[in-house]
Amino acid sequence: MLFVLGEYRIEGRGAAEIAASVERAVGSGELAPGQLLPPMRELASALGVNPNTVAAAYRTLRERGVIETAGRRGSRVRPKPATTGRDQLPDVPAGVRDLSSGNPDPALLPALAPALAAVAAECDRDPVLYGADPVEPELERMARAELAAGGVPDGPLTVTSGSLDAAERVLLAHLKPGDPVAVEDPGWGRTLDLIPALGLRTVPVAVDDEGPRADALRRALESGARALIVTARAHNPTGAVVSAARARALRAVLRAHPHTLLIEDDHGHGIVDLPLHPLAGVTRHWAFVRSVAKAYGPDLRLATLTGDEVTVDRVRGRQRLGPGWVSRLLQRTVVRMWADGAVNGPEVAAAYRARRELLIDALADHGVQAHGRCGMNVWVPVPDETAAVSRLLHEGWAVAPGARYRLATPPGIRITVSTLTPEETGPLAEAVATAVRPAKGRVQA
Repeated sequence: MLFVLGEYRIEGRGAAEIAASVERAVGSGELAPGQLLPPMRELASALGVNPNTVAAAYRTLRERGVIETAGRRGSRVRPKPATTGRDQLPDVPAGVRDLSSGNPDPALLPALAPALAAVAAECDRDPVLYGADPVEPELERMARAELAAGGVPDGPLTVTSGSLDAAERVLLAHLKPGDPVAVEDPGWGRTLDLIPALGLRTVPVAVDDEGPRADALRRALESGARALIVTARAHNPTGAVVSAARARALRAVLRAHPHTLLIEDDHGHGIVDLPLHPLAGVTRHWAFVRSVAKAYGPDLRLATLTGDEVTVDRVRGRQRLGPGWVSRLLQRTVVRMWADGAVNGPEVAAAYRARRELLIDALADHGVQAHGRCGMNVWVPVPDETAAVSRLLHEGWAVAPGARYRLATPPGIRITVSTLTPEETGPLAEAVATAVRPAKGRVQA
């Protein structure tokens, strides 16, 4: 049996078949974001199945982040379904300067060849086999020392394939589909996609230059949010950093909600020059994550995760049933690079700071407000994202539209400054000023 929806025919007799039919159409673009799906009873009648079968299919699609349901308003394809992802950027045309990708400056990344060659020789002599400890002992020792120096509470440690993998594993260790999660708004686009893909609900928490606002967090937790994800430093996209005063205020809110699952992401460690003010340890269950992607390269899919014993034990247990462990070869490579001082953190942080501040100052000279206390990005509030991005592209600059990173906050654009040169800064600032406030009578491109 089948049901025709626009140009697409939903098919299937079982819940899994119906869900797969809808998901295929979303992935291929035949069902567009925002497309309203038929009422369950109507679809059940057309397919000749029990309404409970369609209800199970829709539940599967919700849990997979493909559709969303709003009570009597029905079910529809999510604006950013998990099959697409909001971080997929269009190709940058030839001749256009790409400041949209969010990548680190390749010139500031360390050479991998020496460390990989040395570690490969070690692994030839002493290969890692099944049953070995999943965490490289020296990596654990060095990571613990760095965490302690930053004031992160002591706890068991494991390794994941990056910070997003860590967040997913921690969320799944404690939450069930439908649970609300407090997230920074604006915030990292992939996190905003991950949460509904897990069947969870996002609750936006407003962010300023000092991190999540305490009043916004209080409202989110009082409304029922069961978890909170916070970026400690180098917030993407705004460059916010949790200050000492803000950390105190956030801890006070969390103390009143001790059952909140707290996940802190310190992905900027190694390329930042502002101190860490962790929140970890205030709530019963917590996790603190550090990725090496920004300092050592995005293809080194490795992050350290510490937390309370229950959380880390659940993450380890689930890992054992899946990938088993993160490659010890990669772990040894990171250890060698740490030991060799392959990344000059202060030098890298200073380089990114100089590029951010130069652009922010140039924008201020044009009367344009911008944000970026830390990291590789500058956030510029704009009245119209589409118009600003389009005009900048016309002028030869590709930037990221803020819609990829926000839920309820006003429009903005994200500019990645990691490779921006001093010579480019002035022309870029002038182009942004024109895009944000075009001259009277000027026709928008």
